Amino acid sequence: MGCQVIGTDRAPAAIGPYSQAIKVGPWVFVSGQIGLKPETGELAGDGFAGQSLQALGNLGNILEAAGCLLTDVVSVDVYLTDISLFADFNALYEKFFSGHKPARAVVEVKGLPRGASIEIKCIAHQHG
Repeated sequence: MGCQVIGTDRAPAAIGPYSQAIKVGPWVFVSGQIGLKPETGELAGDGFAGQSLQALGNLGNILEAAGCLLTDVVSVDVYLTDISLFADFNALYEKFFSGHKPARAVVEVKGLPRGASIEIKCIAHQHG
């Protein structure tokens, strides 16, 4: 069972030596997504909400490119530069995952690439 590199122009290109996602069998491992707009490679504004929604959208677009649905996501890791925004993030996240509740961790970090305020990665299991 080999690895398949997943990529889409509907999410920002990798800003380092990694792939947007890797698929192995039914498993999809999506690399961390910050709130970069795929069209420009720039952050979706300075605001936490805009960056969060963009990061979640990027994640969704990569999952779609891999043939997955949001309901295929089994685990999510979230990195915030300000843990006091935890409740704000939950409100946005709940709309995105509406009803489906994967396992999740949220941790505060000192910094993220490009000065982003949030980074999100996930693992999905494609049903087929």
